[in-house]
Amino acid sequence: MSADRPVRHVDDQERRARLAVRHAVHPAHRVADTLAATRAMTVLHATEAATVHLAVAARTDAVGPADVDRALYKDRCVLKQLAMRRTLFVLPRDLLPAALGSASARVAVEQRRLVARDAVAHGAAADGEAWLRAATEAVLARLEVSGPLSARALREEVPELTGTFTVSPGKTYGGTSHIAPRVLTLLGAEGRIVRGPNAGHWRLSRPTWTLMRDWIGGPVSVLGSQEGYAELVRRWLRTFGPGTVEDLQWWLGSTKTAARTALADCGAVPVSLDGGATGWLLPDDVEPVAAVEPWAALLPTLDPTTMGWRGREFYLDPAHTPYLFDTNGNAGTTAWWEGRIVGAWVQDEDARVRVVSLPGNTLPPEAIEALDAQADRLTSWLGVRISNVYSSQLMKGARLP
Repeated sequence: MSADRPVRHVDDQERRARLAVRHAVHPAHRVADTLAATRAMTVLHATEAATVHLAVAARTDAVGPADVDRALYKDRCVLKQLAMRRTLFVLPRDLLPAALGSASARVAVEQRRLVARDAVAHGAAADGEAWLRAATEAVLARLEVSGPLSARALREEVPELTGTFTVSPGKTYGGTSHIAPRVLTLLGAEGRIVRGPNAGHWRLSRPTWTLMRDWIGGPVSVLGSQEGYAELVRRWLRTFGPGTVEDLQWWLGSTKTAARTALADCGAVPVSLDGGATGWLLPDDVEPVAAVEPWAALLPTLDPTTMGWRGREFYLDPAHTPYLFDTNGNAGTTAWWEGRIVGAWVQDEDARVRVVSLPGNTLPPEAIEALDAQADRLTSWLGVRISNVYSSQLMKGARLP
């Protein structure tokens, strides 16, 4: 990471132009398929099953849900993997070695500690680490002979997974949870098993689990932690640059030291940003980017464009943040005009998509027309109503005829 003064200034307008093109959300810059859309964004958020398909739909012209499923479960050119911030992502297959060696490994170490601790605390075992070793080995042995199985099937067929945890006793959000999903999550973070064929339709997450080596046809050559973080950051900068150290630290779920080290390993160069912050770009990506024609887009809940930076001022008025994000930084659906978030979108009882403007926004007629066109496009693509786990305040407050 260069310690020199900024090589130039990148204003907010240029950042929005970069976003439009790099993220393939400008209608003139859409890409061909699921893999290209995933590469454009580095990774796609996958906590909500529908987000993956809708994020691809926003960045392609002729890709439907079945095409996304084919990429995930038949071609396997993209994979679901727990990584940064203990979040489930879809990533290009060639990014797996970097993720497993860095962000996923960080998650796995913490999850192993927590699951072993909780096994003792909740009476599942006297020796949590020994119990966890036995449970993980039993799961791997069962999948070795059975092929893909659901969490429920594994729970029924692997005695070591029997048992429950009481989560947050006495709290309204507490309850009883099975041990099995936590063990499977750990094995997934370690890259030993992976989410295989989905047992439900594309709008639901009902994964079956299978051995990673069986799913991809061989072992993964995992990168070292520092090398892995450098590759993640190199791709993040290509997608989201310029971004600040704080943006990167948040996206990675890492320490600031890890973020700075990865920037240095990438040879990142500093640029000044509107508001006085310092952003970072790859050394071969410092040339100015031209303005783009006006554009509109409708992005899904937890879309990677919406979630890519901690500092959002260049595309969202801070006063509007509570309408769109929860306190953990999870975003609902968003409506974009010329690189700024101007609202959200919801569906009515007939599954038609409607745009809901942020309070105080007065959009020009051309913006309304463009957003309505995107709403019609998304209505046709969807064909059905979907549900959202993360519904923003703006989405909840919508009153539709």
